[in-house]
Amino acid sequence: MSVTPTAGARLRSVGGGANRWVVLFVLCVSLLLVALDATVLHVAVPAVTEDLRPSGIELLWIVDAYPLVCAALLILFGTLGDRVGRRRVLLLGYGIFGAASAVAAFAPDPQILIAARALLGVGGAMIMPATLSILRAVFPDRRERATAIGIWTAVAAVGAATGPVLGGFLVENFWWGSVFLINIPLMALILPLGRWLLPESRGGADGPWDVLGALMAAAGVLGVVLGVKRLGVGSGPLDLGAMGPLLLGAALLVLFVGRQKRRRHPLVDMRMFARAAFSTSVGCIVLAMLALVGLELIAVQYLQLILGLGPLETGLRLLPLTFAAMAAGATGSHTLNRLGPRRMVGWGFTLTAVAVLLLTVMGQHDRPWLLTGAFVLLGFGLQTTLFGAYESMLSEAPADQAGGAAAIGETSYQLGAGMGIALLGSVMNAAYAPAVASLSGVPASASSAAAHSLGEAYQVADRLGGPAGELLRSTARHSFVQGLHITLVVSAGLLLLGAVAALRLPRIMECGTSEKCPQPRQAEPVSLPATRESDTSGSMTVGAAANRAGAGVPAGRRPQVSGRPAPVEAAGSGRTAH
Repeated sequence: MSVTPTAGARLRSVGGGANRWVVLFVLCVSLLLVALDATVLHVAVPAVTEDLRPSGIELLWIVDAYPLVCAALLILFGTLGDRVGRRRVLLLGYGIFGAASAVAAFAPDPQILIAARALLGVGGAMIMPATLSILRAVFPDRRERATAIGIWTAVAAVGAATGPVLGGFLVENFWWGSVFLINIPLMALILPLGRWLLPESRGGADGPWDVLGALMAAAGVLGVVLGVKRLGVGSGPLDLGAMGPLLLGAALLVLFVGRQKRRRHPLVDMRMFARAAFSTSVGCIVLAMLALVGLELIAVQYLQLILGLGPLETGLRLLPLTFAAMAAGATGSHTLNRLGPRRMVGWGFTLTAVAVLLLTVMGQHDRPWLLTGAFVLLGFGLQTTLFGAYESMLSEAPADQAGGAAAIGETSYQLGAGMGIALLGSVMNAAYAPAVASLSGVPASASSAAAHSLGEAYQVADRLGGPAGELLRSTARHSFVQGLHITLVVSAGLLLLGAVAALRLPRIMECGTSEKCPQPRQAEPVSLPATRESDTSGSMTVGAAANRAGAGVPAGRRPQVSGRPAPVEAAGSGRTAH
């Protein structure tokens, strides 16, 4: 990892003292805003619809432009930061995010709001991987880095979970544009603060940046996420509007992988995926989001349409999940040290599955204590899983490819979320629709329209009125709850599959030569080669690292990075020593 002279002085200060925790604060505030914007608009959709009168397609793009663009550009900007400087990309992302927020807050028509949301996605894609890769640079000690990652993942959970609460409060007391306006003063504060405090760091890769490869990755991810999202909103498997982008995106990603394997200086070293811990961590992130994001959207519908809660009260009901996630993040470093990645991620998946199954007890009547208890288990288990997976993934990746590794993790998160909405949404529709669509005593056109969603069923029932309307309403409620229970069981199955996948992770947390981390107990001593190790100033020192017994990559076949030998793996974990 190379640094400029002034940035090197800043990095020495950060790496050697308490200032690195100030850097973590700045990074977490950045991430909080990005995570908030992913969900804060959801409760403002009715107000946006009433004010701007968007068409159905325009409304869909208002909601989806931000996550689609953000997911598509993560690899591009993550790897660009490794080349030109992560701090530089992050600060540019701050500026774009603040400017786009101002445009979105005062958008006079749907087209400008869509463009502003897309620009917010560009800024978010610059910010998200840069925060994680800078975090890796300023916390070279793995135990401290684990604590920092715990805080980082907890902040992401807090941002996503409090978005609906904050959005509901702002919409009820101000106007819909205020959900974007809150970003501007915070960005105005954090931009100069970040320029002053954050260290600059780059990867060690030589050679030209693969512009064509970056564009292929962006277009491929965009196509896959777009196709999956369209499947999730009811498009059939033969629908060209869904399968066209999905197949084209998948083809581009296959070509991107082949191109990276052939290039001497790849954007992303695909040999990282040959390491069991890295590939398994990425898979666990996908599975966690696959099982829970679609379920979260269904749960919000349950709270509002079955229990009759308002947007603000719905957000407040989700707060126990947020607090539990914060607790899991705060204790994650200690848990990882005691349990190791395998048991931490595996038990996190299992605890989350238990919480999901506990929710199947919920019916058409409110049980607040049961709901709160399940949300606490859910938040703690999910955050434990994501903490262990992110920490293992980031520690496994070489330091000079931290931006690319962070982008892969965030892209996996977005892909898992999109696939989860499509998969669990399809399960929910398959369980809900048949009983409503074939309801006797209700006109065929009315029951067909009601089969689309519970919200639409309520509207149709209100128009019908009388016994037919009441029959449709009660049948739709019953079918929705029954579909929710089936969806919960499917989600629990995916989570238990994740627990099985976690068995490929290392048993214990290893920290190489760090004196602050416990060393592995070897059955017999192993003769070790020397390896170079970066200190906090960016200079190189010589250190020894233990060779992992049973490592997935044999000693003679360790991957090369940028034409140079890769650092020797840390003992017991297969992770690069730092």
